[in-house]
Amino acid sequence: MKAVRMRQRAGPEALIVEEAPYPHLAENDVMVRVHAAGFTPTELHWPGTWTDRAGRDRTPAIPGHEVSGEVAELGPGATGLTVGQRVFGLTDWARDGALAEFVAVEARNLAPLPASVGHVPAAALSLAGLTAWQALFDHARLQPGQAVLVHGAGGAVGAVTVQLARDAGARITGTGRERDRARALEAGAGVFIDLETERFEDVTGQVDVVVDMIGGEILDRSAAVVGPGGTLVCVAGAPKIRPADGRAIYFVVEPNRGQLVELARLVRQGRLTPSVGAICTLAETRNAFLNKQRSPGKTVIQVS
Repeated sequence: MKAVRMRQRAGPEALIVEEAPYPHLAENDVMVRVHAAGFTPTELHWPGTWTDRAGRDRTPAIPGHEVSGEVAELGPGATGLTVGQRVFGLTDWARDGALAEFVAVEARNLAPLPASVGHVPAAALSLAGLTAWQALFDHARLQPGQAVLVHGAGGAVGAVTVQLARDAGARITGTGRERDRARALEAGAGVFIDLETERFEDVTGQVDVVVDMIGGEILDRSAAVVGPGGTLVCVAGAPKIRPADGRAIYFVVEPNRGQLVELARLVRQGRLTPSVGAICTLAETRNAFLNKQRSPGKTVIQVS
C-alpha cells in the first residue's frame, strides 16, 4: 500500500510517500480503507510517534491519527462493525496512523459514519470534536446559561467548541487574532476579543468555564477570570495557576464511540459544522506539515 512514512526521528521534511507493508490486524482490530485523514502539526514531537507502549522503536512510522473510511476486514474478536461499513474516529497514538491507504484500528475507537456526512468533514471532526466534547461536558460539566470563554476560538478545535457550547445554551466569548473574528462569531460566539490588542480580563468579567487551546501566558492569566465553582480546562499544557475557587484541568483526548455517534448526529442535523481548511493529497502531506500559513480549519489529507 501507499503510505506517508518517516524512517528516522526528524521533522516533517523527512516525510516520504512510499510503498509500505499491509498492516497487521491484532485482536479486536478492524482494517480501515482510508478515504480521508487528519494530522496534528506537533505530533512528530510525541513519544508515541517513535516508540510503542513498551518503549521499543517503531520506525519507520506512519503519522496521522484522525481517520474516516470504510471497514475492509475484521480482526479476531472485533465486534460492533461490519465489512463495508463507513466509519470514522481515532487511531492509537502509539501505532501507525492513517496517512496511508489502509490502517488497523481497534474497533472501539471507531463509530459508524452516516451516509449524509462526507469523509473529509468526518476526518476533520474526529479529534477536534472529541476534544471539544470532553473539555465542555466531561471535564467542565457545562450547563445551559453558563458563561464560557474559549481561547483560540477560530481554530479547528476552538470553532467546534464554540458550536457545541452554543448548542448547549451557553453564553460564549471567543478570543484569538483579528483574522479569527468572523469565524468565531459565525460559530456562535456572542463576543470576540482580539488578543493582540485587548486584554480579555478587561472584557469578560468572571466566567463559569474557560477552555484554552493556546497555553502559555494566556493560560496563566485565565485562572483569574474563573468564577466560584468554575473550571479552567486546557489542552495545550498543564495549568500552573489554579482558580481561587474552582478547578484546573489538563487532559489528553480519548477515543469514545458514543461521543463520536453524538457528534455525527449533530452534523447530520445541521447543528454542527466541522472546521475544514485545506484539502490535500497524500503526495502533498509533507508540504501540508511544513506549511506555517495554514488556512483556517483542519487540514485534511484525501487519500482515496
